[in-house]
Amino acid sequence: MNIWITILEILAVALASMGCLVMITVLYVFARQQVRRIVPKKEMKQVEQEKPIMSKEKGEGVTFNDIFMFMIAVPLVLLWVGFAGFVIHTGLNNSSVLENIEAYTTLIAILGGPALLIIKDALDVWKQEQAEKTAFYKVKAQAVIDYNDANQKQSQMIETKAQEQEHKMEMKK
Repeated sequence: MNIWITILEILAVALASMGCLVMITVLYVFARQQVRRIVPKKEMKQVEQEKPIMSKEKGEGVTFNDIFMFMIAVPLVLLWVGFAGFVIHTGLNNSSVLENIEAYTTLIAILGGPALLIIKDALDVWKQEQAEKTAFYKVKAQAVIDYNDANQKQSQMIETKAQEQEHKMEMKK
């Protein structure tokens, strides 16, 4: 029974931290809307023009997936890793944990299923970004090669024309 109380305490702390994150996000959105109302539009345009856009696409805002990852996925993964570390640490220091290890491993498995899927999806997104970068650099490298090739051909053509002209001038003499 004591183990379940500890597990419930950990889950309560995790839920409280998720609640705090939700509250902070709501307050941030509210404050941002209030600032947009207070600051005149001319000043907002100047501020927006001064800061460079760091995203790949212009005007890309926060999407539902961003909020989901920040509010659900990240805390779930951190909770899973933290609880697994807690079980290992407590198991090394307290032999009663080893007696009830089935309950702990069940909870770790329950949290681990969604957490592993989230980690897999994050790695898939990362691999896709890396593939896009690689494809971009291949195209860029090919463009540089083509440019240098065309530049060399143009230089050779100019040199050839100059030599032909010089040869014609010598023949007229």
